[in-house]
Amino acid sequence: MILKHVALGLVSGTSFSLISWMIGIIFNGLFAKTLFYNRFSNLNFIEGRMMNKYLGISQFKWIVKHTFLKFFNQKIKISNRSTNLEEIRKEMTLAEISHLVGFLFVILVSIYYCVKVSFVYGMLMMIPNVFLNLYPSLLQQENKRRIDKLIRRRLFVS
Repeated sequence: MILKHVALGLVSGTSFSLISWMIGIIFNGLFAKTLFYNRFSNLNFIEGRMMNKYLGISQFKWIVKHTFLKFFNQKIKISNRSTNLEEIRKEMTLAEISHLVGFLFVILVSIYYCVKVSFVYGMLMMIPNVFLNLYPSLLQQENKRRIDKLIRRRLFVS
């Protein structure tokens, strides 16, 4: 029985995490122009590089850059020096908040399944959620910090 809950938890977690991407996009569409939304544009859960390194964000970045995942959001790409960094940062914020909304959605679903089905089932739903929603959000935060440095450097040079 527990092995069944392990397998179903991982499969359900993956399914709900993928569905949560759409929920995040819908949330962005509804709330992107509000003052409430603008407060989230400078989120930083992890400030230091050491914690990012410890969590494996650089390995996750490598996976995104070298697999089919690189094709998902083509708007977040610096092609040359004349690229509009502010627009890329805006797209990163949209992606980051979409993933955070998705992450919170799956947490709520996971809590529900912890209570209704089993603790193991609900908790194992969180493993795919971390890799499909939390890590992309943390990667966007790291990339936004890098973009902010480039923007400051361009302003300083100009």
